[in-house]
Amino acid sequence: MSSVRVRFAPSPTGYLHIGGARTALYNWLWAKKTGGTFILRIEDTDVARSTEASVQAIFDALDWLGLDWDEGPRVGGADGPYFQRERLPIYRAHADRLVEEGRAYRCYATKAELDEARRAHEREHGGKRGFKYPGWWRDKTERDWPAGDVPFVYRLKVPHEGATGWDDLVKGTIEIGHRELQDEVLMRSDGIPLYNFGCVVDDLEMGITLVARGDDHVINTPMQILIWRALGAEAPAFAHLPMILDERRKKMSKRDDAGSVEVYRERGFVPDGLLNYLARLGWSHGDDELLTREELIERFDWSGVGKEGAGYDEKKLAHVQAHHLRRMPGDVIAAAALPFAEARGLAIAPDDPRLVPAVETVRQRAVTLADVANMIDYYFREPPELDEKAAKQLAPSVLAPLRSFRALTAGHEPFERVSLEDAVKAWMEAEGLTFKDYAQAVRVALSGRTATPGLFEVMEVLGKTRCLARLDAAIAKLEAEG
Repeated sequence: MSSVRVRFAPSPTGYLHIGGARTALYNWLWAKKTGGTFILRIEDTDVARSTEASVQAIFDALDWLGLDWDEGPRVGGADGPYFQRERLPIYRAHADRLVEEGRAYRCYATKAELDEARRAHEREHGGKRGFKYPGWWRDKTERDWPAGDVPFVYRLKVPHEGATGWDDLVKGTIEIGHRELQDEVLMRSDGIPLYNFGCVVDDLEMGITLVARGDDHVINTPMQILIWRALGAEAPAFAHLPMILDERRKKMSKRDDAGSVEVYRERGFVPDGLLNYLARLGWSHGDDELLTREELIERFDWSGVGKEGAGYDEKKLAHVQAHHLRRMPGDVIAAAALPFAEARGLAIAPDDPRLVPAVETVRQRAVTLADVANMIDYYFREPPELDEKAAKQLAPSVLAPLRSFRALTAGHEPFERVSLEDAVKAWMEAEGLTFKDYAQAVRVALSGRTATPGLFEVMEVLGKTRCLARLDAAIAKLEAEG
């Protein structure tokens, strides 16, 4: 059995960002490929910003993407609980042990004292050198602690000399000198762990063997390794992933229009399309661009992850997305598109016999499920909406061809694409007509649009009764305008 244990540990302060989704994806792919365990952990210690709605948004996004977790909320596991605010006694126990072993200490410095020290530092150095905690309580012992219930924080004793480094699976060897660090606050006086301490304790308790996350966390890694060592444990492997950049080559944030997973769901993307694009956004595998979920699991490795930021490309995303939509079975597309049709005011029964055939006529042109709903609208809307451009095609000059076309189709059987096309071709030859003499007017009469799938495909899906009714309505309109 694989010993690989990876985790995704989002902070529930908003919707799931696509960068977070990609981090979850890479961890999920690695767990699936190696037969390992993928853990979901909610880092909700930011009390002011963490919300239940954000937790649910994370669950919903991961569910929609199909990134199921082996341990975590809703699933359980031997190393729970999986919400950090439910783990506070665990952090305190580890912090107290570090103090007892002399690897950390209680710091009773007040905010006022630290603020004054910071101002003095700025006066002396002019803001050119960053302020670091002076270590006032570093060498004090229990004898020096004030009596009574005086607030304090836990601080790690960081070595003054030397450096901490690691061999990153993505970025290679990285080393940070200890002189650049300070005695890190591990836990605040309210019992809430700071990010680095809570993260390490949880990873230790949950047996995490690889930490894969965004490269904005590189700055945290030396301190986390020092905390691992202080706890008497070997740090896991690390893989720091390139940031996703917008068109200005700036880090894409949750505030960007394309930053949230929820946006893609609302726009009608299909999960496999978004996952394929996100996987390739920072990872390469030869020239292969269009990959199924199973192929991603088979081919993913850390050596293919790039070191530099990955530029978001809306056109490439649309290309990948369209490929995955078009390879889905028609009935699956139809069922997934129904909510988008409903949002357009259409009430289509799931078993409507027109639904799947209608989808089949547009699937090769659509990019999203919303596109599908838009493209099949006229099949189900009575009467079809007539746009301004299409209305210009219904001019008095087409009245006679419309009447003749209506008479031909009214008497024709079977009412299916190939037979209709053959009959119309014979009629055109007999009448000395060309396709452009009548086709656009018929198209507009049937759909309200100037662009549709093939005319005879549309007619077959609509059926004879609806086609004749719509032709009659167009003819009556032209006669009335007379």
